[in-house]
Amino acid sequence: MMSNASVDPVSLHLDEKFTHLSGTDFECYIYKVHDRLRWQNEKLYEPEIMAIGPYHHGKDNLQWMEEHKLRYLRLLLKRRNETSVDRYIVAMRDLQEQALRCYADSVWLNKDEFVKMMLLDSCFLVELFRKFTITSMRDRNDPLFKIDWILPSILRDLLLFENQLPFFVLVQLFDMTKVLDPHDNITDLAIQYYCFVGKYFSYNAWPGFEKILYAYNGISACGVKHFIGLAHQITSFSLSKSIPLTSVVGDKNKIWEHIHCATELHEVGIKFKKSKHDTLFYNVKFKNGVLEVPRFVIHEKTESVFRNLIAYEQHHLEEDIGLKYISGYVTFLCCLINSSQDVSLLRRYGILKNMLGSDEAVVSILNKISTCAVAPRDNFYYSQVFKNVSGSIPKENDTSEVTVLNQFSGQI
Repeated sequence: MMSNASVDPVSLHLDEKFTHLSGTDFECYIYKVHDRLRWQNEKLYEPEIMAIGPYHHGKDNLQWMEEHKLRYLRLLLKRRNETSVDRYIVAMRDLQEQALRCYADSVWLNKDEFVKMMLLDSCFLVELFRKFTITSMRDRNDPLFKIDWILPSILRDLLLFENQLPFFVLVQLFDMTKVLDPHDNITDLAIQYYCFVGKYFSYNAWPGFEKILYAYNGISACGVKHFIGLAHQITSFSLSKSIPLTSVVGDKNKIWEHIHCATELHEVGIKFKKSKHDTLFYNVKFKNGVLEVPRFVIHEKTESVFRNLIAYEQHHLEEDIGLKYISGYVTFLCCLINSSQDVSLLRRYGILKNMLGSDEAVVSILNKISTCAVAPRDNFYYSQVFKNVSGSIPKENDTSEVTVLNQFSGQI
């Protein structure tokens, strides 16, 4: 056996680096956002009030929520008449190596710090979801439920691509602390928190919670990798087993064409109509010259939410997560809105609600989001809608050059 003295120092250096790799390409699914996406505004990918997982753990501006995590753990012990966290620490240590392998980028917490983080973060999320749905479990003085902006800000941070904890860690803590309540199901609790607090984000009026639970009836928690993955499922896919998606998958042998902006479509006779309130936000329809679009809201957190969901889609294959609905939806919006006049027109039809103040601000945000939204070359959700809209315009009114891919597809 060769001694270290006879080994090339480059070999030693690389061998040492191997020990810091968090996972393999086949195991990891929690990544850091690539510089290509974050160069415009990295704060959109960073937590405002709460770190979950190791990537942002320990930052000074997030310490306020660390105290709340400790408080929730102490309240959990008190509720269960327990005096020590020892059995929970043992459970977290058993999951430590498996959890570490989920992170694609290096984690520089030592083993004890990582285990402590796992316990505090999982306990906080499980208890937060419980308290949100089972109101009898809330402390009347809990500031998280007294101050209006906190729950939406927490949700915003939970939707960050980097700010994730493997869901199996939550499941372990949840199973060890179950309560006698019919609502105490970790997946249902997470869905309910996302959907009801998500009304603040107002992608659209959500379908009834019962409809969502029906769609996910029987879903196994082991099929959920992390919170943003669950949120992407809810945001993207049909939430009713009885309503099939139509015209979803484009012909892979054909490439789609762009459509004109809203004002240009309106000028050539295309009519606009706001969809019914219970329609999923991405469910755009075109029939008899009428483009039916679900109501959507643009607000201060829109850019962060969409950017992080797009980052999630770009790191996963369609066979794993389904069609890339968010990227497609952003492409649709950016085709429809090129100017403040487009925003004004959509507002008049009740399709768009602008919470930013000026119509120019909406255009600016969509232009920024478009830089990271790579439209699918095939299996584009709106390919049939785009084809039908373009086909309905008389040729003498269509002065644009036919383009096989719109501006977003070229940004690869």
